Amino acid sequence: MKIKEILFGILAVAAIGSAPTVYADINVGVTLSATGPAASLGIPEKNTFTLMPTSIGGQKINYIVLDDASDTTTAVKNTKKLIAEDKVDVIIGSTISPNSLAMIDVAAEAETPMIAMAAAARIIEPMDAKRAWVFKTPQNDAQMATAIVEHMTNNNVKTVAYIGFADAYGEGWWNEFSKIAEVRKIHVTANERFNRADTSVTGQILKILSSKPDAVLVGGAGTPAALPQKTLREKGYKGVIYQTHGVANADFLRVCGKDCEGTILPAGPVLVAAQLPDSNPIKKVALDYVTKYEAAYGPGSVSTFGAHAWDAGKLLSNAIPEALKTAKPGTPEFRKALRDALESTKNLIGAHGVFNLGPQDHLGFDQRARVMVKIQGGTWKLVK
Repeated sequence: MKIKEILFGILAVAAIGSAPTVYADINVGVTLSATGPAASLGIPEKNTFTLMPTSIGGQKINYIVLDDASDTTTAVKNTKKLIAEDKVDVIIGSTISPNSLAMIDVAAEAETPMIAMAAAARIIEPMDAKRAWVFKTPQNDAQMATAIVEHMTNNNVKTVAYIGFADAYGEGWWNEFSKIAEVRKIHVTANERFNRADTSVTGQILKILSSKPDAVLVGGAGTPAALPQKTLREKGYKGVIYQTHGVANADFLRVCGKDCEGTILPAGPVLVAAQLPDSNPIKKVALDYVTKYEAAYGPGSVSTFGAHAWDAGKLLSNAIPEALKTAKPGTPEFRKALRDALESTKNLIGAHGVFNLGPQDHLGFDQRARVMVKIQGGTWKLVK
């Protein structure tokens, strides 16, 4: 009997030794703008989290999604709660630049990696001890501003007026666009601001019209960016209107209506995925996201903003297995390992571009991450 018991014990130990290692669940904290002025951006992001993998590297993933109502204070409060109470291993958010910028201090102090879904380059630049914990998935405003200026110079635009949000998004776009425009000898005739919740911009538009620009660039995002454009058309402006990649969703088309016709903007390739050439490496991944999203939420419902969330998920799916090799979820060591794995991402194809990150670049996109698009017939058309 003793021999049988010994053999049984040996087999039991061997079985335990050969079983896969299972750690605690991985908790992903998300704060996004599902309500408030940025809701048209945040809702598709929120929807996208329902499509995310529930297991990565053999570990269960829990997504804890909070709404910050497009409010900076609430975004910071949510971040603190997710870290202190929910013990998350990573933060994803927020939807807009002011919120994301405000969250950086909280994430860095807790040494918790953060993946922003907002565009401002200031979220990850200049690199410092705090931003070492922060990554983002949307294209930098500088990348997109360069694309706009190139289109302007190729189409004989000599003068342009600017009207943008009176916040970090609008200011970031002004800084990048004005700098590039000056180099390319495009004269900026006006620089105006408005708030996301404003109901009238007549005063600003009248000043712009008096400067007689060849084109106008609106530095806004979501449905609030339709207000200056509609006012320009109502006041009889016949020139070209440019928007930023912050308007690339169906809600903007709906609110802006016929006043959007002919608008030019840069966008992530996912917006026109089906129109991309088959040789484009991003097309397959982008179409995969489009197919999944529209199967769940209806034809034509996809937007670039949901794809920013999708790409955050792609980054995690790539980085988590690497982090699990050295640490267990729920520990400072795992959060550090996850940060390191994110920073080491190479040649990862997302719905918006190809990620090649490094210590000084926590976005890692090249020019493949942008296309120029025209609003034509109430839909998006690739400018070839």
